[in-house]
Amino acid sequence: MIKTVVFDVGETLISETRIWSRWAERLGVSAFTLMGTLGGMAALDRSHSAAFELVRPGFDLAREEAEWERDDPHGMRNTFDADDLYPDVRDALAAIRAAGYQVIIAGNQPERAYDALVALDLPADSVHTSEGWGVSKPEPGFFAKVAAVAGREPAEILYVGDRLDNDVLPAREAGMRTALLRRGPWGYLHAERPQAGVADVIAGDLHALLPALRRLA
Repeated sequence: MIKTVVFDVGETLISETRIWSRWAERLGVSAFTLMGTLGGMAALDRSHSAAFELVRPGFDLAREEAEWERDDPHGMRNTFDADDLYPDVRDALAAIRAAGYQVIIAGNQPERAYDALVALDLPADSVHTSEGWGVSKPEPGFFAKVAAVAGREPAEILYVGDRLDNDVLPAREAGMRTALLRRGPWGYLHAERPQAGVADVIAGDLHALLPALRRLA
């Protein structure tokens, strides 16, 4: 029986549209150009950093982030706030929690995202980031951390994310139940792949999760 629902962050809870738009401005290309190349990288199973390299050869992410912070120390840069939440997040998480499930947020995020997530005051029992843990998805150690903070057996956990490679497949390998969210470029692309069939749930939004949890009980 599933007792805990764990949520990825980017394109699961948080829309990254404004973040990518700010990156496009920083890189000196249109938002359409950057998002189009990001979609291409998603289709080719390449990382978002490959899109940056495509529009700016020789791109160094760490160096660019440091320079951006220096240039705009008080700006949003590549972080998020309540305006970036998908509209179904608060109500869906609250309903899942009210139904008796433990709700945890844990995704591949820099440690500074922890404060941004906590500031959102979402209906969750705990919040965690990969950098805070020192291990990132899809590494097995990330999902071991998820089980440890939940205090559950892996089979009692449903991991919800928008990607097969980072979310569904490694969580399933760790023994967890999985939900693939058709949201963001990776979510739509990955939901059409044959491998998506291994997910316990394929959902169009977060409101679909509670009925699915009841079916899986």
